[in-house]
Amino acid sequence: MRDLVVGRRAAEAFPGVPVSPLASYRRLLSLAGLGYVVVAFLGRLPLAMSQMGTLLLVSDATGRYAAGGLAAGALAVANAVGAPLAGGIADRVGQRPVVLAQSLTAGVALAALVAAVQSDASVAVLVAAAAVAGFTMPQVGPLARVRWRPITHRTGAAQPRLVDAAFSYEGAADEASFVLGPALVGLGAVALSPSGALLAAAALLVVFGSWFALHPTARLTHALRASAAAHGTAFVTAAFLTLCLAQLLIGVIFGATQTGTTALATAAGTPGMAGLVHSLLGVGSVLAGLATAALPSRFGYDKRILVFAAGLVVLSAPLLLAGSLAALVPVVLVLGLAVAPYMISVFAAAERTVPAARVGAAMTLLAGATGIGYAVGSGVAGRLADLGGHRPAFAVTVTAAALAVLLAVVRLRIQRPAADVTTPDVLAAASQG
Repeated sequence: MRDLVVGRRAAEAFPGVPVSPLASYRRLLSLAGLGYVVVAFLGRLPLAMSQMGTLLLVSDATGRYAAGGLAAGALAVANAVGAPLAGGIADRVGQRPVVLAQSLTAGVALAALVAAVQSDASVAVLVAAAAVAGFTMPQVGPLARVRWRPITHRTGAAQPRLVDAAFSYEGAADEASFVLGPALVGLGAVALSPSGALLAAAALLVVFGSWFALHPTARLTHALRASAAAHGTAFVTAAFLTLCLAQLLIGVIFGATQTGTTALATAAGTPGMAGLVHSLLGVGSVLAGLATAALPSRFGYDKRILVFAAGLVVLSAPLLLAGSLAALVPVVLVLGLAVAPYMISVFAAAERTVPAARVGAAMTLLAGATGIGYAVGSGVAGRLADLGGHRPAFAVTVTAAALAVLLAVVRLRIQRPAADVTTPDVLAAASQG
């Protein structure tokens, strides 16, 4: 096995040799700057905070979990619809005006939701306010992915490896945000109130969402749009639809796993432990996501999707055997090791499948599919949990993982004639145009 290459000069001198992930991450940090990385991470926290924050706020105000769940669900579904529309507009006019408008509008909408709760508004009004907040909220994580190719535009032969590492980081950052976000909401609700926690999310969105919009990297995506448009024509193809379905299935896995965990924790008399146990899925996912950058470029994205989908099946199957929270903890933690690599491979394959001028719409559409899948998974698993407890709910997780394997096989057959877009090194020359 060949040694890893460490350092920029060595990577350029030996482009075919695997590069140390740490070297790639250091290069990305030097290109984008620490400030951008921090802002982009903090800018995605409000989305992770708002759903849990809305659930707690409305449930606490109305005394009904059903009302809180309806408001939180409205926010999530509205975001799944609105984010791809905003991503498509950003592809045409640039990210700066779109994300800035989204950040300010959604921040005001979250504050309006808190005000509506304080004024004892009806549940219908609360749900409508949550939906407006979700519809206007920016998907910072997917839009950050769009920026990495322009940021690395002039890195020569090193660009494919750097973009690959960037997508690994973004996948890990998304997972970390969905672990940290709900935790911040919980701390804010205890230290302040549910209203204070949601207002904190609104403040983060206004400050860091706007900062992300105004950062100089936002101009790069629009500046290179015209030249990038020459690299593709079709957008919604069969190959891209398989990736949307892949993200929908990973959303089903998230929703069903959380529901099964909640059912088991509730049956054990400790419902409050459900969130903590489920967060371990993100911990394992973050670690695996960062390590994905070490995978060799010859291990193409379509093959990665198949391998990690199989990993989801193998690692999710023990959920059916877990009969206590103590037994569930290591299973959920290990399951996360396949989640981020699978998602990273899907997003990276999409970035190379769609026309370069439509990457923003593609990334946000995949994120929206994940949200819809989450709603489907939690809904189906919830019904089954009511009938038979946690095991039928976890069966939804395993079934979705098995369908992901089947879908990956189908995608391999579809992509075989177009194999030149499924490895990290292929678009290097095109990206330098």
